[in-house]
Amino acid sequence: MPRYEIAFAGQLVSGAQLDAVKANLAKLFQADAARIALLFSGRRMVIKNNLDEAGAEKYRSILLRAGALVEVRDMAEDIEEIELAPPPAGEAPEPLPVFTPPVPAGQRLKVLPRDEYMAAFAEVDAPDFGIAPLGDDLQDEKPATQVPPLDLSQFSLAPTGSDMGEIKAPPAAAPLDISHLKLQE
Repeated sequence: MPRYEIAFAGQLVSGAQLDAVKANLAKLFQADAARIALLFSGRRMVIKNNLDEAGAEKYRSILLRAGALVEVRDMAEDIEEIELAPPPAGEAPEPLPVFTPPVPAGQRLKVLPRDEYMAAFAEVDAPDFGIAPLGDDLQDEKPATQVPPLDLSQFSLAPTGSDMGEIKAPPAAAPLDISHLKLQE
């Protein structure tokens, strides 16, 4: 389903007065004069986007009655592709660094700086971590879990449904008999 945007570039309907159109737009958008002045800067400003066809037509007709000419544009239009120019022929790119073989065990990797910024890190002592072969597990092995020595021989299980020694609630007291009491007049 195509989506549309409404854009305004400060163009007026023929015969419309600028002050009247500004007043109409200020009333429609409930905006102050400074915001309305931005709409009339001459630049294309998107007022509303992501509208369906009916909504876009509604906006266009309302703004047309207010005296503003707007552009309704399909948002899915192809964007012009720009091809970059090739680099100048006279300049040769900097050569890429040459791959050096792995550093023998016990020695440190020596890194050559590629520019002035990286030259500040030339004297950093960096270990050669290397790259693990494809599919290797990089996590350390988990140590075996040690079961703590517990002596549970002193405990036993009670049979199902047995009384576990819960404290019993006291029996409910018998209701008081107040049938012998009378009110005096």
